[in-house]
Order: sequence, then structure tokens, then C-alpha cells
Amino acid sequence: MPDHSIIQKTWSELTTDELYAILRLRTDVFYVEQKVDESELDDRDREPATKHVWIADADRVVAYLRVIEDATPEYLDATRLIGRVVVAPAFRGRGLAQRLLTDVIGQFGHEALLLHSQSYIAPLYAGFGFERFGEDYDEAGIVHTSMYRAGRSGS
Repeated sequence: MPDHSIIQKTWSELTTDELYAILRLRTDVFYVEQKVDESELDDRDREPATKHVWIADADRVVAYLRVIEDATPEYLDATRLIGRVVVAPAFRGRGLAQRLLTDVIGQFGHEALLLHSQSYIAPLYAGFGFERFGEDYDEAGIVHTSMYRAGRSGS
């Protein structure tokens, strides 16, 4: 596999081609494959503090996540939320989501982090120190669980 570097940009730094590639991956997986029935575009992508983090293969985005920030914590002290974690079907099983998570935790792991995981993939996040809290719930027709990771010095 070629060296797929991790790219990170804010909304204002994204090119139209990068934005297209990100949205194509998200809609191909969330809408076409997973049949999500809720709006994908929630305006959080455009917020200045949102970090878009991805791995590309040529001009295709093959793995992606975003980190959004809220001034008021949703749970305990977590003001950063990791979301929209997605890997293209042909690139699954290569550790790309783990690479993205490692990168994000390297940047923000000193802070408390939150995510809403599809329940079947929660063990992946548990391996990064995230712990389930609350009851499972339905989001967009898929069972999810909320997960929290306390901030750690040296992360």
C-alpha cells in the first residue's frame, strides 16, 4: 500500500475538490451503503474550529473523520466531539481509521473527548481509551452508543 499521509484542514482551507471528495465518501457510505435517513450536512463542517482529518489515495478520500468543538460540554468536561468516522469499503481492514484516531488523540488527547459510535464498532474506540456511557440509542436508523475519553497528560 502506498504511503497515505494524513491531511488536516479547517473549512476555509479546503479546496472544492477536497470538499467534494470528503462529501462523496460520506454520502457513499452513510447514505448508499448504510441507508442513513437523516441529513448529512449539519453546518458543523463549516465552523471555524472544526478539523477535517483524512487520508487520500490519489484524488479520492478513503478515510475521514472530523473533530468539532462545543463551548458547553455534552457530557462531563468533553468539549471536542469526534464524528463522521468513515472508511471506503475497498480500504477497510487496513488500519486507516486507527491511524486517524491516533493522529487526533495525539493532538487533542490531553483534553476530554466524546464520540457517538455505531454500537458494533465501539470496541475499536474502547481500544483508544473511550468508555461507554448511557444507554444505546437509535440515530438515523442505526444503533449508537455514546463514548467518553478523559483527558490525559502526555497524550
